[in-house]
Amino acid sequence: MKHGKWRWWACGLAAVACAAVAQPREPVLQGAQVTEDALIDALAIDGPAPAVAGARRGFRPAVQAPKEQAGHAAGPGRASLLITFQTDSAVLLPESRNAVDVVARALQSDKLAGYSFRVEGHADPRGSTEHNLKLSQQRAAAVVEYLVSHHGILAERLTAQGKGSAELMDKEHPTAPENRRVTIVTQR
Repeated sequence: MKHGKWRWWACGLAAVACAAVAQPREPVLQGAQVTEDALIDALAIDGPAPAVAGARRGFRPAVQAPKEQAGHAAGPGRASLLITFQTDSAVLLPESRNAVDVVARALQSDKLAGYSFRVEGHADPRGSTEHNLKLSQQRAAAVVEYLVSHHGILAERLTAQGKGSAELMDKEHPTAPENRRVTIVTQR
């Protein structure tokens, strides 16, 4: 009887471990994967955005909440991007600016015009917890500042939040590039 209970417990533990391994990771868009359509599909959420008095894409007024566009299904409301920075820096690199330019076009689309977004910065665990939290906040703020100053996205639509190294995407490889990412999250 003892062996039966042990075997049941071990099988249950193995099933939990397999389920944890089998869960797909959120994809990190990088390079040519960062397209306006991919971002709109990822950031769109079920149903139209709530009507907001005076809602605007950036500097252009929108009279109503955005209408569903053909060809764009509702997505999970989040997109992780490989936005690169120099080590221990919050200055956007040229290739990162190109990706953020695509983000700006997506945020100004009719599909996403009525939403606000949280820009989450993530870091790998090479520094102290406090340092990584501060650095990830600065990186998220750099993306927000670029969207506002270079593309006219309303600052009220964007919130920067540093996550530090608390939400590693690749825990087996802590210094993997996908752990140093920016995630855009749609807010209602």
